[in-house]
Amino acid sequence: MTARGRFISLEGGEGVGKSTQVRALAEALRARGHDVIETREPGGSEGAEAIRALLLSGSEERWGAEAEALLFAAARTDHVDKVIRPAVEAGRWVLSDRFIDSSLAYQGGAGALGLEAVRAINAFGIGPWFPDRTLVLIHPEGAERARARDGEDSDRIGGRPAAYHEAVEAAFRTIAADEPERVRLIDASGAVEVVTRRLLDALADLP
Repeated sequence: MTARGRFISLEGGEGVGKSTQVRALAEALRARGHDVIETREPGGSEGAEAIRALLLSGSEERWGAEAEALLFAAARTDHVDKVIRPAVEAGRWVLSDRFIDSSLAYQGGAGALGLEAVRAINAFGIGPWFPDRTLVLIHPEGAERARARDGEDSDRIGGRPAAYHEAVEAAFRTIAADEPERVRLIDASGAVEVVTRRLLDALADLP
């Protein structure tokens, strides 16, 4: 029988370097002999990418918090069905730029829906398919980096006020404190290769 693969998600607020580290960590894991696929949320599958366009474009008023949470959950369900579950069951490592903890932090924490309500919405769609390990990148200058990167081109979530993004980071810290076996906080400051080494160290106990 094919050994089960692993499912790893990278999380964090805006501008902490998630996309860069997904690529770097994937290469490091491939160098260790793992078959790795890279994916993202919202998106990752055809249906989920269509929902991504709905979620990230348009005015701030386009979706209320509840509708936004349900759309993310719908995209995530398709992502699991079409990409994540088949790959892990085939023995591959899946590395995702965001997953359920973003919904918990953004809609549940900063959006004031509550972590448990958002968890319940998602549990219906994804069942047991939580990441084997979630690595939350924390960077003291993340918000400033995101503003410098995006300017006036922020999407409808990234462009929200500073207080919203502070609440997102606080929610990520709460999630990590509540689930220390699954969720690890990672210092994202320093050179790319240094941060990648921290990520690898945080995966060292996974067989």
